[in-house]
Parts: sequence; structure tokens; C-alpha cells
Amino acid sequence: MDFQPVERSTGAFQQPLTAREIEEVSRRAFGPSAVVTSAVELGTGMYNNVYRLTLAGRPQPVILRVAPPESCQFRSEHQLMRNEYASQPWRAVIATLMPQVLVADWSHEVIARDWMIQTHLDGVPAPEHLGTYPRTAWPTFFRQMGAVTRSVHDVRGPHFGPVGGPGHGTWSEAVITSLEEIAADLDGAGLDAADVRKAAAVAARDRALLDQVTEPRLLTGDLWTVNALMDPAAPEPVITGVLDFDRTWFGDPAADWTIRMATAKEDERTAFWDSYGAPDRSPAAVWRARVYEARHLGAIRLERHRLAKADAVRDSYGAMAEVLAGLA
Repeated sequence: MDFQPVERSTGAFQQPLTAREIEEVSRRAFGPSAVVTSAVELGTGMYNNVYRLTLAGRPQPVILRVAPPESCQFRSEHQLMRNEYASQPWRAVIATLMPQVLVADWSHEVIARDWMIQTHLDGVPAPEHLGTYPRTAWPTFFRQMGAVTRSVHDVRGPHFGPVGGPGHGTWSEAVITSLEEIAADLDGAGLDAADVRKAAAVAARDRALLDQVTEPRLLTGDLWTVNALMDPAAPEPVITGVLDFDRTWFGDPAADWTIRMATAKEDERTAFWDSYGAPDRSPAAVWRARVYEARHLGAIRLERHRLAKADAVRDSYGAMAEVLAGLA
């Protein structure tokens, strides 16, 4: 086997599989005669370990994704891979853009981690390819992103909260629970969580504004340029695939990471709204957006801590203070 893992320190959050473990996973998935000829770890993801596998007799490579050990997972990120698997039937509206799951294994019989194998999507990651076009062409990309997001957000769900559960009967309950889980994770990481708890308290105080959202809609959880693939030969930007739906939720579309990123700057991304539709700018919606931003910032703080970015963790406190000032 041509084995190409990403070199990491022994204390890094992401720990690679061994060549033997990859062979054992492949035999579980494709039978005892399966032979892996190449296993290349892709370093683009920051949570799961991701490998492109080539197997003898299979014309196309496959993608192996391996979750971190459960002992390393934050409670606010518990069993994300299982959540993504549970959300696949709800994402049928964008099936032509998604990889298909070939095998998923939560048994921990082969390796002590959740894993799944998916089809390989052709295309180039958008962060690598979008910049090869003149900026005047970029709005085309963001209009497509808006159309994809709109189609996902039009899907109605049965409850509020993570697609794989636990489900909540009201949107306020789902949001407050999420904030409390993030605060508990920050405590466990030895970080100050007082501002996240304040955001949870404000959300609880004015929960009626959150509960104006009465219909759960499917949220992508993490969709933006980093999780999009593009046609490398197209004369203008064309999205050919979208990836990594492990953070899918049912809730208010305005709480989605995609909406947060679409509103982050007044640049080419404003074309997103041409296909998505105009955002709600009512006072209640603006207030809810601040609560959602507090949740995003808490999750970002955890990720920065996981990546050992101490300066970025410190910066998150100032950003959160500005959000809380608008919620007071």
C-alpha cells in the first residue's frame, strides 16, 4: 500500500489510523479479499480524519472518514458523524451534489471509532479554485450557494435541534440547551464560559422571541466555501459538490452557519441573496441573530482551543462582549 498520512504531533486532536487499521476497515467494508493500493490522508478537514482510498479492482477511489474517539469529543459535538448519517435522507433535495454513503460502522469492532466510507466526488475545493476566476465572476458562485442553501432550508423537520436528536419541542429549548452545552465544554477545557452562560440566560429571559420560530427547517450546519467543490474546467464558477453535513440541525434558517457567512461582509457574497431571497430584518430577527452569533462564537472558541490557537481564543472574548452588549 502507498500510505500517506498527515504528520501530526502525538498530542494533536486528530490522530491518524495505521496502515493496518485502514486495511482492516476496508476488508470490513468490501470483503476479506479487498486490497488497498493507496491511502492518502487529506488534511483539509479539522475534525474527522479523511482518507482517499484506492482499491484493487475498483475504478474509482472512495473516501474514508473517521471520527475522533468519543473520549475526545465535546458534548456539544457528540457523535457528529452519526448526526450526519441520520440527516442524509433529509438532504435528498441536494442528492446530486452530495457523496453517497457506501458503508457506515458504529460498532467499534474494527477500530474504536465511528467511521463511514463515501463515494468520491470530482471537483476542486472552492478555496483553491474560486480565486482563479476574476472577482467579477465570483457572484456566480455565491448565487449558486444561495440556491443550494435555499433548497435545504425549505425542508421541514419533525423537531428542533440536531437531526439525529435529541429533539426539542421548541426552538428556544434547542438554542438554550446548545449554549449550555458549549459553556460546559468550555468549563471542561479550562476556559472562561461566563459570557456564553450570559447569552443562555438572555435567551431564556426572552425566549418568546425565539419561539416566534415555530416551524423547524433543515440547517446545513457548516456549509460555505470550504465545504464546496468546483468544476476545474468550467469557464465560470460552477459548484459540483457539497460536503460535511455533520452539524445539521432543525431550526431557524437564520441560525445556520451559511447565513452567518453570507452576512459577514458586503462583497461578492451579497449575490447569495439573489437566489436565496431577502433576509428578515425585523427587530425580532435582528435580536435572534445576535443570540445565534453568540452560539457561533462559543463554538468557534472551542474549535480554536482544539487547534491550539491561544491568541484566537482570547480574541473571541472581545467579539462576544460586543454581541452581548447588543443583547442587554
